[in-house]
Parts: sequence; C-alpha cells; structure tokens
Amino acid sequence: MDKRMDEKTLHAAADWWTRLRDPSEAARTVEHWLEWIGADDRHLEAFEQVTELGDRLGSLDDLTRQQFMREFARPVAVPPAASPRRWLPLAAAAAAVLVLVGSYVGWSRSGAQAVPQVYSSAIAQNRSVTLPDGSTVALGGASTLTTRFSHGERRVELGGGEAFFQVKHDAQRPFIVNAGTLFIRDVGTAFDVRRTGQRVSIAVTQGRVQIANNAGVVGSTDTGSLEAGAGELVSYDPATSAMSIGKITPEQATAWRSDRLEFIDEPLGVVIANVNRYSARPIHIADADLKALTFTGNIKTGAIDSWLSALPQVFPLRVSEDTSQVTLSDAEPGQKPPSPAKQ
Repeated sequence: MDKRMDEKTLHAAADWWTRLRDPSEAARTVEHWLEWIGADDRHLEAFEQVTELGDRLGSLDDLTRQQFMREFARPVAVPPAASPRRWLPLAAAAAAVLVLVGSYVGWSRSGAQAVPQVYSSAIAQNRSVTLPDGSTVALGGASTLTTRFSHGERRVELGGGEAFFQVKHDAQRPFIVNAGTLFIRDVGTAFDVRRTGQRVSIAVTQGRVQIANNAGVVGSTDTGSLEAGAGELVSYDPATSAMSIGKITPEQATAWRSDRLEFIDEPLGVVIANVNRYSARPIHIADADLKALTFTGNIKTGAIDSWLSALPQVFPLRVSEDTSQVTLSDAEPGQKPPSPAKQ
C-alpha cells in the first residue's frame, strides 16, 4: 500500500468499490463518486489499489482467498527498535479493506451468477479496456462502466459518461449494455453510447444494435424498441420517453477519442454536462432557461476556455469565472444580442 494512503482514504475507496457494484444503487451514486475522486489525487490512486485487490481476490478459489485474508490480517510482532506508528495504521486499514473486499467477492459468488467488475476514468482522461471476453471498450473522461459476465450473457452498465464498444460477437452469450432506462443489444457491432443523466445517445459505426427501454423487450416489435444500423444515431429523451433516429458519420461518433466533442442540436445543459467531463474547472449554469438552448458544433477538449469565451457571441448569456468554477447566466439587460453567426 502507498505510504501516503491513510486509513480513512482506504476505507472510503473500499466503500465506493462496493457501492458501485450494487445494482440497487441510484445513478447519482456515480456523480458523488466522481466528486470524491476529483477532490484529491490520492482518492483515485486508492480506488485503483482497492480495485486491483478486488480483482485478485475474485480470481482465487474460496479456500485460497480465505487463507490469504487470514495471513494478511494476522498481527505481526514488532521489534522494539521499529516505529510502529508509521505503518501499523496502514496495515490495519489494508486488512480492513481486504476483509471488506473479500466479503463482497464471497457475497457475489454465493448470491449472484456474475461477479461485477468496475472500470472508471478520471476527468479529462480517456481509457482503453479489454474485457474478459475479448471485447474492447474505450472510456471517455469521467466515465464508469460495470460488467457482469455469466455463462449465459454479458451485461454491461454505463453509469455515466461515454464508451465506445467493439464487441466480440458470441451468439450463445448476448452482449447487452444498460444505459439509464435503455438496453442495447449487440448484433455483431461497434457502437458508441453516451449517457448524461437519463438522456442517452447511441451511435452505430458497424453492424446493428437492438434498443429497448425498460418497459419493452430487447428485439421486440413494440413501440418501445427499435433497431439501428451503421451510420445511425439514436437519441433518447427522458422528458418524452421517446427515441429518435438521425444520421452520423463514424468520425463524428468517435470524435471524442481525438479530443473533440461533437454535438448535433443538443440542449446546452447536456453539452455543458459533457464538457464538464473534460474541464479543469466545473461549469455551472445559473439560469435554468439557458439549459434548453440548442447547440450544434464541436469543442476541442484542450480549448474549452476559448469556447466558453466565445459563447456570448452565440447565445444570450454571460460568462463569469474565478479560480474554482465558471458560471453561465442570463445576459444583463441591455447587453447586445448575439449575432446570427454559425454555432
């Protein structure tokens, strides 16, 4: 364990590790977890250590895992010349974390068919992941993914953020992605999923996907489901519970992997929520009416400040900033309205 990790940080990391794997936890848990990760660089480091420990325990048989836990938590005699105050709290914390993680692994094996695995990325960090079945996933900034693979199916939940899937097809084990109230089933596919709260967009770059909301059955012919193919963009609006289909190029669908965020007629509130996954300073919309304004265009993740400074030329708003955050609010009375320039 890193010597900088204290008992409180390790315990908190283990608690988040278990909460993110609980299917009954609300999506807002992910938002709180991201806030905790962003509060201190050591938090992500501790979480990664706990995740690695959980992965190792999950690969052991029950007898070996229990023996390992007993050996790790067993008191060790300390020579008189040693200075136990520096390492004993860490050893105790590590033992407690080990027991917590080990208990969860044991519970998962006895109470569920699939052991969940959580993959996450920090703000402004894209990450590539290879899943146990050989499928690959590219995670966008501040995104989290939970997998539950069993003998009969492969289930993946996008807790928040964005992910591009290149699925290894297996007719005997369907690959299903859950994003909010939507279920997306692979049909030999490469596709991108972005989740902003309960709002979801799916861009198919190869093959086809079947999409349904939680009131329908994936692949059924009722109005709650549909099928989309390469070059199609499916957008789900939770306000109307409706899915719409548009066109999109593979370059637009995966632009974020080249440090460019693409938006097509999307509410400014959704745009800002996704820009926040790459912004060094959080951006806050103070006046609710601004959230409904629609934006089409692209934003370079390395030039977010420049984009923000240009917003008053496009929308009736003003930008206020300090060292901790940026605030968007309604334009002041008498402020010159924006010119009809292209967004």
